[in-house]
This record gives sequence, structure tokens and C-alpha cells, in this order.
Amino acid sequence: MLQVGDTVVYPMHGAGVISGIEDCEVLGEGKSYYVLQMPLGNMKVMIPTDNVDNMGLRDVIPETQVEEVKDILQMAPERATGSWNKRFHANLERMKSGDICDVAAVARNLVLQDRLRKISSGERRLLDLARQIIVSELVYACSKSPEEVKSWMDGILAENDFA
Repeated sequence: MLQVGDTVVYPMHGAGVISGIEDCEVLGEGKSYYVLQMPLGNMKVMIPTDNVDNMGLRDVIPETQVEEVKDILQMAPERATGSWNKRFHANLERMKSGDICDVAAVARNLVLQDRLRKISSGERRLLDLARQIIVSELVYACSKSPEEVKSWMDGILAENDFA
């Protein structure tokens, strides 16, 4: 059972802290929601308490796993195949897994793809979302500010010269 103060990762949104539990009425039906406060953009996400097991919520990675994320960001990119639309949907599915390693691989691949040949606006939005998800989780895993994590990640991606 989740509690106020717990830090969790919500797939496709990133990491945040449960700041409260609110009861709301939607379409005449009363429900309880966890209120997830995100560190970026001062966003608030409400998650139904009765559906939490199906939402893919998980704990933030331990600091010891940050090195694995770094390794993925430094790896050679996977070969881009198919149209941008097929790549977009494959990357989107990968990100929906909620696994930070998958999200890091998507970010790395899109950054390096963009260096070779500019990515589509849809892929650009996906890249921005991947970066946001990674930063939000690493803020909690490393106890650093969003700016410090962004700078760290951008530095790693800039050094990656496989493009």
C-alpha cells in the first residue's frame, strides 16, 4: 500500500512524490486518488487508488543503478530502421514499459539519429519526454537538482560520438 511521502515512477510521466490522497467525484462516482507531485514543471498527476496495480507504478531505481543508465546513454545507438512513423511507435512502446533503461536507450537513439538526419516533430516530442522522464527519476535516485541531472545527461550524450 502506497503512502504519502513515497517516491514512485509512473510510466510515461516520470518520478514524483505522493503528496496526498484526495477523494473526487467523477461522473457521479466517488473515488480516491493518489496525488503525485512531479519535480519538473510543478505538475500534479492523480492516480486512482483502486487501479494502482495496473498502472505500472514502481519504486525509483537505487543510486547503484545510475551507472547502468549512464552505460546505456554511452552505448552505440541501435540501427534506425523503417519509416519515422514505425520508429516512433516502437520507441513509444518501449517507453511505456516504464523501465528507465528502455527510456535511456530511446533518448540515446533519438539524440544520435537527430545528429545524422533531423528527427520528425513527433520524435522530437518523444525525445523531450524521454529526457524529462530520465531527469525526474534521477533527481530522486541521485539526490540532485533537475538542472544538475540535465547537465550530466547532456554531457554524456554530447560525448557519445557514434553518430
